[in-house]
Formats: sequence, C-alpha cells, structure tokens
Amino acid sequence: MRKLNQSGSLLLPLIITILLLLSSLGFGAWAFIERQDYKTNSDKKADIAAKKAVAEETVKKDAEFIEKEKSPLKTYAGPATYGSISFQYPKTWSAYITETGKSGTIVDGYFSPNFVPDIQLGISFALRIQVTASDYATVLKSFDPAAKTGKVSVSAYRAPKVPGALGAVVTGALDPKKQGTMVILPLRDKTIKVWTEGSDFTGDFNNTILPSLTFIP
Repeated sequence: MRKLNQSGSLLLPLIITILLLLSSLGFGAWAFIERQDYKTNSDKKADIAAKKAVAEETVKKDAEFIEKEKSPLKTYAGPATYGSISFQYPKTWSAYITETGKSGTIVDGYFSPNFVPDIQLGISFALRIQVTASDYATVLKSFDPAAKTGKVSVSAYRAPKVPGALGAVVTGALDPKKQGTMVILPLRDKTIKVWTEGSDFTGDFNNTILPSLTFIP
C-alpha cells in the first residue's frame, strides 16, 4: 500500500512536468511561427514600400523631365490688326492657327503637346485661343444660362500684363462635352477668348500662358 502511494505521489509531479514541458514547447513553437510570420510580412511590407518609393521617385523624375523639356518657351505673336496678341507656351507644344480676318471667328488657334490632331475629332486641347467679331458683353452673356444652373462659375479677371482691360474667367462646362477654364477679354469691338480644355494643362494655363499674355486693347 505504501509502494502504491509512493508511485502515485511520483506520477503526479511527472505528469505536471510533462504538461509544463509540452506547454513550453507549444509556446515556443507558436512564438517561432509568429516571429517567422511577422518577419515574412515585414519583408513583404518592406518590399512593397521600397517598390512604391521607387515608383514615386520615377514619377517625380518623369514630371521634372517633362517640365524641363518645356523650356525655352515659344512665343505666339498675333497680327497688329487684331490687337497684337502675344503669349508664351511650352516648346513641346505644336500650334495650328488661322488668322483669316473673316467675320465670326477672326483668329482661331489650337495648341497641343507634340502635334495638333484633327480638330474635327472633338478632342480636348491643351490651349485654345480665338478672337471673335462679337463684342465682349455678347460673349459674356452667352454664359448666363450655364451660370444660372451652376454649370459654370464666372468671376472678374484682369490679365497681369494688361490690367486696364477688365474681363472675366469662366470655369466649368464650357460646352456640353468639355470642361475647362476660359478667360474672356474685351478687344475694342471684338473679344479675345483664351482657354484650356480639361484639367491636364491647367498648370501651364495659369503659370505660363496667362502671366505672359499681352495685347493692345
């Protein structure tokens, strides 16, 4: 009977020890797996972050290259008969301009990076310029319906180099198919319209074309 009690008393600590050992081994295995999983995920995250950083740097360098390629700027100089309109634009752009002097649209210009596509296709251009036979009040009034419905916003505008000519800037749906920003300026009994279609070239429009725009009112 005493031997049985001794065996029982020895068996219990042994079981506890085995259980503790198994628990320790289980915990160790779990910790190892978690560490490996963390390391794997960390490596993946680091790899993704590195690739993202490289991609962002590439985009940044490409953008810087594109901006550098725009210089030195080209200059458009229109006929003296129609206000001697002049402005600068990126040298990477091409232009198609008619200066017919006919009734309606007297000067009609299209500007686009690399080359000017078929103007009949209805695509958006980086820059458009027109001198129309309509007076300023008539041209501005044509935007009243769109302004009343909130399709465009209209505010006063003065060209930095021609502050004496009070005009307007129209932003929004310039026509049913195109969004953009247009500056309208009076030119005696005629009107100058300069605008960009879409948002891709708003920076060039605001930072290059408009600051360099001059004409004789």
